[in-house]
Amino acid sequence: MSQNLETATLGGGCFWCLEAVYDELRGVTDVVSGYSGGHVENPTYEEVCSKKTGHAEVVQVTFDPKVVSYRELLEVFFTIHDPTTKDRQGNDVGPQYRSVIFYHSPEQKATALQVIGEFEQAKVWDNPIVTEVVPFEKFYPAEDYHQEYFKKNPYQPYCSFVVAPKVAKFRKHFFDKLKRSAAL
Repeated sequence: MSQNLETATLGGGCFWCLEAVYDELRGVTDVVSGYSGGHVENPTYEEVCSKKTGHAEVVQVTFDPKVVSYRELLEVFFTIHDPTTKDRQGNDVGPQYRSVIFYHSPEQKATALQVIGEFEQAKVWDNPIVTEVVPFEKFYPAEDYHQEYFKKNPYQPYCSFVVAPKVAKFRKHFFDKLKRSAAL
C-alpha cells in the first residue's frame, strides 16, 4: 500500500450521504464525518445545527492518488449532490449544508476550479454552480454516532429516503470504480 496518501475535505449537504458514497470508492482508505470552515473550536453537532458556528458538515477523505485521483473524487462529488443551491441540499437547509471544497494545496484548488469550469461548460445543471472553493484550515471529527451512520442505520427513514438514493446513483454512474466488496 502506498504511503503517499492525500486528503480531501468536501461538504455537499449531510455528511452521512458523502461518507456512505466515498466509503465505497476504490482508492479511498478512510472517510471521517466532521465539521470544517467555522470559527468555533471543537463544535458539537448541536452547535453546528444552530447555524452560528460557520461550520459545514464535511467528510475528510483519505485516498491513494495512485488508485483514485483528486479529480475523480470531485467528479463523484458533483454527481451526488446539487452544487447549485446555496446553503441547501433537498430538505436540509442552512449554511452547514453548503456545497464547499476545502483545498489542501494549490494543485487541489486548481483542479477544483477546472472541474467546476468543465461542469459549468457542459451545462449539467440549469443554474450556476455555487460551490465554495476555500483553503482548508481545520477539521473536527463529528461525534462517534455520526461515523458510518448509513452503514449502521440503513433502514432509518433519512437513510432510506435520502442517503440510499445517492449511494444508488453513485453505484450506477461509477460502477467501475467501486471497491470490490461494494460491487458484489
